[in-house]
Amino acid sequence: MIRRPDKARRPLYDADQRARRDATRWTLVQGVLAPLQFLVFAVSLGLVLRTLATGEGAAAANVSVVLKTLVLYAIMVTGSIWEKAVFGRYLFAPAFYWEDMVSMLVLALHTAYLVALASGALDTAGLMVLALAAYASYAVNAAQFVLKLRAARLQPISSGLVAEGAR
Repeated sequence: MIRRPDKARRPLYDADQRARRDATRWTLVQGVLAPLQFLVFAVSLGLVLRTLATGEGAAAANVSVVLKTLVLYAIMVTGSIWEKAVFGRYLFAPAFYWEDMVSMLVLALHTAYLVALASGALDTAGLMVLALAAYASYAVNAAQFVLKLRAARLQPISSGLVAEGAR
């Protein structure tokens, strides 16, 4: 079997983008919001699972999902500003196209939760299952970013790949 050489990977950032990334305050904002969102997610996931398992704590679980959604909105808005500052477009820059695509699903599911909660369209169990679907999509999206940024860190800096600060 003949093995073809791996396709050359396009750098995550070119030199100009790396300089803009390092110069913008939005990189720090993303660096703070990403772990905060994960912490809120982890606590909320526990509360949602507890409510599904025991039927107790629905109010706390609902508050936690609303808080998680608000943090998600904050990271998405500031992430779009970051993407504009670094790549010249608010969303779907080639370097983060698929992450942004999955982010749209994450936003849709979290927003559907808020709508269902506000309208009473779902009972507690339905809300918690919808929250779990939103959280599963968030976990996939977070893994996308972590894997991309980790791979970028493993590349030599001379190739232009750098892995700091992204949604």
